[in-house]
Amino acid sequence: MDIALLASALLAGSLLAVQASANLQLTKAIGTPYGASTVQLGLAAGLLLVLAVATGTAGAVGLASDVPLWQLLGGLASPLYITSGILLFPRLGALAAVALFVTGQMFASLALDQLGLLGVDDKPLTAGVALGAATVLAGITLIIRGQRTSATRRRATRTSASATTASDATPPGRGAAATLTTTRSPATAARLGRAGWILLGVAAGAGLPIQGAVNAQLRESIDEPLAVALVSFAVATLTIAIVLAALLSVGATPTPRTGQITEMPWWGWLGGGCAVVYVTATFLLIPEIGAATTVALTVTGQQLASAAIDGRGLFRMPRRPLTSQRLAGLVLLIAGSALVQLT
Repeated sequence: MDIALLASALLAGSLLAVQASANLQLTKAIGTPYGASTVQLGLAAGLLLVLAVATGTAGAVGLASDVPLWQLLGGLASPLYITSGILLFPRLGALAAVALFVTGQMFASLALDQLGLLGVDDKPLTAGVALGAATVLAGITLIIRGQRTSATRRRATRTSASATTASDATPPGRGAAATLTTTRSPATAARLGRAGWILLGVAAGAGLPIQGAVNAQLRESIDEPLAVALVSFAVATLTIAIVLAALLSVGATPTPRTGQITEMPWWGWLGGGCAVVYVTATFLLIPEIGAATTVALTVTGQQLASAAIDGRGLFRMPRRPLTSQRLAGLVLLIAGSALVQLT
C-alpha cells in the first residue's frame, strides 16, 4: 500500500483539529461562532465550486434535483460539527473535544453497521469491534478525568490564594459558611454545564458518519465526488445562515462585525480550506485504500494533532500539558479506533 496515500489520510484527519483552532480566530474577529461558521462554510463551498468548475464536474450538481430530498441533507452535519468545535475547543481543550467527536463517530458508525441504516451493509458485532468500543470509552474517560483533575488543581490554587487574601477581612467563624453558600450552587451548575458540552461533542461527532452514509447514497446518483461535496457544503452554508438569521432576530447572538478581521492571523482563514481538503481527500482515498483504513487513519490524525495543539498551545490555544493520564487515554483512543475500524 502506497505510503503517500496513508500519510495523506493522516494529514487530512489532522486538518480537522487545525480547522477548529483556525475557526476560533475567525470567531474572535467576527464576534459570533454562528457568523464564523457561516463564513467558513461559505468559503469551503466557494473553493469546491472553483474545483468543480476547473475539473469540468460542476454540471453534475444539476442531477441533485432528481434525487430524494433526504439525500441532500448530509450537509446538515457540517454546521453542527464546525460550530461545536468552535464552542468546545476553548472550554474542554483540543484533545478532549476531539476525543468526544471520535466517540460519537465510532458509536454512530457501529449503529449504522449493526442496523444496516441509510444503505450501509449490516455487519455482525465481532469480539474485536466490541473490544475496540470498550477501549475507546476507557480512553475518553481517562482524558476527561485527567483534564478535570488538572482543572480542579488550578481552581484549588486560585481559591487558596483568594482565601489567604480575604482571611484578614473575614470575621471569625463566618468564612466557612460563606464559602459553602457561595460555591455549592456554582459547582452544581458547572457539572451540569460540563455534561451538556460533553453531550454536544458526542452528538457532533455522531453526525459525521451519518453525513458520510447520506452522501454515499447521493454519490450513487451524481457519481462525481466534487459535485457531491459541493452540494453538501451548499446545504451546510444555507443551514447555518438560516440559524444565524434566526438567532439575530431574537437577539441570541451578537451581530457579526468586520472591523477586527484585519487583526486576525493569516491562518485564521484556513478553516474552509481544511474542510475542503478533508472532504476531497476522503472521497479520493476511500477507493484507493478502503473505507476502514481511511477512517482509522483520519481519526488517528485528529487525535495526534489535537494532542500537539493542547500540549504546545499551538494556534493561540490555551496550553494543557499532556499528563500521563491523558496520554494513556490518547493511546487507548487510537487503539480502540483501530480495532473498531480495522477488525
